[in-house]
Amino acid sequence: MASDAATVMDPDTYVRGVPYEALARLRTRGPVVWMDEPASDAWPAGPGFWAVLRHAEVRQVLRTPQVFSSQLGATQIRDPSTPDALRYVRRMMLNMDPPEHSRLRGLLTKAFTPRAVAAIEQRITGWARDLVARVADRDEFDFAVDVAADLPLLTLAEVFGVPAEDRWLMYDWSNRVIGYQDPDYAVSATADTTGSSAMAREALALRPTPDAHGRMPDPRTREGMPDLYAYANALGEAKRRAPGDDVMSNLMRHVDDEHGRVSLAEFENLFWLFSVAGNETLRNGIPGGMIALLTHPDVYQRLRADRSPLPGAVEEMLRWWTPVMHFRRTATEDVDLGGVRIAAGQKVVVWFSSANRDERVFADPDRFDVDRKPGEHLAFGHGPHFCLGAHLARVQMRAMFDAVLDTFEALELAGEPDRLRSTFQNGVKHLPVRAA
Repeated sequence: MASDAATVMDPDTYVRGVPYEALARLRTRGPVVWMDEPASDAWPAGPGFWAVLRHAEVRQVLRTPQVFSSQLGATQIRDPSTPDALRYVRRMMLNMDPPEHSRLRGLLTKAFTPRAVAAIEQRITGWARDLVARVADRDEFDFAVDVAADLPLLTLAEVFGVPAEDRWLMYDWSNRVIGYQDPDYAVSATADTTGSSAMAREALALRPTPDAHGRMPDPRTREGMPDLYAYANALGEAKRRAPGDDVMSNLMRHVDDEHGRVSLAEFENLFWLFSVAGNETLRNGIPGGMIALLTHPDVYQRLRADRSPLPGAVEEMLRWWTPVMHFRRTATEDVDLGGVRIAAGQKVVVWFSSANRDERVFADPDRFDVDRKPGEHLAFGHGPHFCLGAHLARVQMRAMFDAVLDTFEALELAGEPDRLRSTFQNGVKHLPVRAA
């Protein structure tokens, strides 16, 4: 029988579900435990890392970037394959430490304030209702694909100034980046040129194809995503010529490798981050929330009768499902954490899926309880890298479930959920449902 650590590190585990029992047993050993890093698929074995499993220690790591760096080794467990790849991904805001991180984040914050989100909230509500209405008369439908997938795409296209007809490019890019461990997603080609812009057609012509072994190039490198970067540059130039009120137009006012506040590499990587991270978390958070309601029909009926607990229910969905399961940091110095000595240069991985079920913070943590005190979960992170789009994500989730509850008296599973093979994203590829 595989050890708990080996179970947690095996991507095949997650096809059956997140190994919460294994994480709980590891958590009882201590707040910080050593985990080996075995070879997996095309990735060679790594040096191992310290897994941070309890809520308090995860918060401590995330709020002290001077000790636990996002930039030294970037934020994925697996090291980038070459020094050049590491240098490039360090220009992504996700992989920066203050003050560079603060500089870029400052250019983006006004697009995500409650006031800015309120300005598009009515449109988000309309999109959610349209998406649900589109499937209301079907005997059966795939909630993950037919409903949940499009709302974050429509919202991102609006906020960032991507032509709406090109939004499915972001879906395709997300599949390849987040789903690199899943044979369906890694080589998916969900986007096509029908009705798309000339920019999209030119970018898709650069899309890489699988090699003789069926593998795509590493999506964490510039060379692995030539279509995304070509589209980013084309869209940036279009915004420079005809700026609007969107995020991309604002960024282009600052892009200049010599005198600007944003370098070209930073701009490209910000677009990568918007297109992938901005889409993928919510794309899986919404189906995860639906699974929570489908497996707790009493809660569905309670929310249908009284919508006032819905904001708290959304917070509990995010805690109970936790779309992003972990992020990596690198110790900048020798440090004590949770009773263990961590050496400078070692990997430190905060495990949100464990921290959000820490018995020290959440009573009966495996139970889905919409009456929990909100605001304690770490689904959006903590500290300087707290998710910039958290408020926008909450608005979208509330709008979606409000529309579902208004439309369907009851829903039930029409088959088993098809889960993403991934140690990073708690993903749902397909969620077949029908009216009960």
